[in-house]
Amino acid sequence: QVQLQESGGGLVQPGGSLRLSCAASGDPYSAYCMAWFRQAPGKEREGVASINSDGFTMYADAVKGRFTISHDNAQKTLYLQMNSLEPDDTAIYYCAADFRLHVVVGCSERRRDFRYRGQGTQVTVSS
Repeated sequence: QVQLQESGGGLVQPGGSLRLSCAASGDPYSAYCMAWFRQAPGKEREGVASINSDGFTMYADAVKGRFTISHDNAQKTLYLQMNSLEPDDTAIYYCAADFRLHVVVGCSERRRDFRYRGQGTQVTVSS
């Protein structure tokens, strides 16, 4: 079992930056697929970015060039650096993780079958 805890959300003005963190605890792991999702009020959940233990990353078109996903293997922490934030980025952001081989190999923010998910952190972009 693995527990995920997000932090780093808050209120930021358009054009600003935030860095989200997701600390993983529990059973040790080496191979992984981790991702960030977001859900805005009245909208469906949207995959934002993913990364696997080979360093392969994927991004949703809406965030390419603005967001960067990374994972600190020593700290067992997933990050999402968000720059040039826009009001449409306002949402609850969740991290997710899975360690099954088929998920690691086919890692993508579009997957809907992540085994573990955090409680979320609110990001609000407003002037």
